[in-house]
Amino acid sequence: MSEIEVEAVDSADLTVDAGTAEYVLYGGKGGVGKTTMAAATGLASASDGTDTLVVSTDPAHSLSDTYETEIPTRPQRIRDDVPLYAVEIDPEDALERAGVFGGGGENPLGGMDAMLPGGDGDDGLEGMMPGADEAAAMQLLLRYMDDDRFERVVVDTAPTGHTLRLLELPDVLDSMMGRVMKLRQQFSGMMENLKGMMGGDAEDVGANLDELAARVERLRRVLRDPARTDFRIVMVPEEMSVFESKRLRSQLESQEIPVGTVVVNRVMEPLAEVTDAPEDAFVTPDLDSCEFCQRRWSVQQDALAEAQDLFRGTDVKRVPLFAEEVRGERMLRVVASCL
Repeated sequence: MSEIEVEAVDSADLTVDAGTAEYVLYGGKGGVGKTTMAAATGLASASDGTDTLVVSTDPAHSLSDTYETEIPTRPQRIRDDVPLYAVEIDPEDALERAGVFGGGGENPLGGMDAMLPGGDGDDGLEGMMPGADEAAAMQLLLRYMDDDRFERVVVDTAPTGHTLRLLELPDVLDSMMGRVMKLRQQFSGMMENLKGMMGGDAEDVGANLDELAARVERLRRVLRDPARTDFRIVMVPEEMSVFESKRLRSQLESQEIPVGTVVVNRVMEPLAEVTDAPEDAFVTPDLDSCEFCQRRWSVQQDALAEAQDLFRGTDVKRVPLFAEEVRGERMLRVVASCL
């Protein structure tokens, strides 16, 4: 392969419209490129002058590598020229900062589930509650999505299984808090017992629960509003990835969360097929004489056809397979132009 001419693309020519949704969430199985898509979307959005926060909830963070700069565990501006902010939610840090659950213990209820009706599991919460780190991460995500400093929030979610639990958490918290509220009304004395478990006095506990309940309800409305939220499923053109993406969409539909876009990443096709970026700046697969490329292309074509059929009626975007790793502004702008 010939050497890639890294100066051939003028990044100023690749500023694109990031859309109008206030919240853009990228989901899918691990390793399909969710971080790349989130980083590219965040950069494009900020380049339009929109105050944009990119949030990574994936425990295996790679946002720092993609942006080629250190991403903190608290929202911080990472560019001087554009209003781009970023944060990688660290589970341990999130637990320490968790206000409602107190940040301690292995159970996010702080042992309070034993005090609920049927504390032996008959209350229906056993097996439903997320881990303390996931609950704490949701609290921070709620806070960031509710932050008036940012006009748009782009979320790089964890792999599919964790994402589904994260998206189901509003219903779980809603159920849990409803039970706590009922007990709070019935047994005022119990609130004193919550002091050691959840931190603060009884009135603070009640206020914190009320605030979290309000945030949960706002998040529920936002995620279900296609005018405000664009949930984008990222996949690669392989049979297993298509299957997992179908499963994710089904789960999202059960939560009444619409999927606005499907992104098929690493497609072995010329860049010119999906964007106006100068194609001669990149090495493309040789489908004419490379047998390996031809076989992979055949596999991808079958997967693409299945994806097009499954996601008919959904906006499907394709991002080509690049010879080099997608890192830094130049490559991210090219990906953004494909989106």
